[in-house]
Amino acid sequence: MYPLDLPQSRLLFFFLGLVLTFVFIRISVRMIRAGVRWWPGNFTPGGTHIHHVVFGAVFMMLGGVTGLAVPDDEHGLRVAAAALLGVGAALVLDEFALILHLRDVYWTKDGRLSVDAVFLAVGMTGLLLLGARPLGYDEFYGEGRPLRVVLILVNLGFAVVALLKGKVWTGLLGLLVPVLPEIGAVRLARPGSPWARWRYTEGSPKLRRAYRREARFRQPLIRAKIRVQEFISGRHDLDPDD
Repeated sequence: MYPLDLPQSRLLFFFLGLVLTFVFIRISVRMIRAGVRWWPGNFTPGGTHIHHVVFGAVFMMLGGVTGLAVPDDEHGLRVAAAALLGVGAALVLDEFALILHLRDVYWTKDGRLSVDAVFLAVGMTGLLLLGARPLGYDEFYGEGRPLRVVLILVNLGFAVVALLKGKVWTGLLGLLVPVLPEIGAVRLARPGSPWARWRYTEGSPKLRRAYRREARFRQPLIRAKIRVQEFISGRHDLDPDD
């Protein structure tokens, strides 16, 4: 455990708040969906279903403002604020798909995007805890600063290209892990990605190769990822119109 006066302590408590709240809220919604009688149901004052993203937004606001307002020497309050921020982030990200689509798609296939968002947040926060730094900002100052600036911008450029090619995990995690953006940027774009629409003409060899690669490699990985997601978060099997 880090001493409370270290910045890593706040990050650790944020991480714990994020992970533990996500696990709890997924257990809760699965119990509600299963109709377990002794488990508290949805919060519906006056007949209005209050989604947990609302509570998440409130907790994020409280945690963020508290972290900014308390004195630097109040280490206990600062780590508590970080934990509350993590709690709020988990509740918001768990309904990320609802915010994106502006309708309740929680148990549909579109709802898997929320689980992806949480997994990505956990992955990036975990890498920060392990010592990774966005674009190497710890080495930004000092001798050779112009060269470091160039390298950071180049890495950022590769990350943007990877994202445009539909490689979201590679592009975002690549901001913390060097070489990942370069790998994503030089490989074929995913069919349907902005890069493929702009650069691959219909029926071109590159687009055919992209479809073959998608079917041969990515689809099995996606199916395996979905099995892991559904083990943790439940089945997303409802029809969007239900």
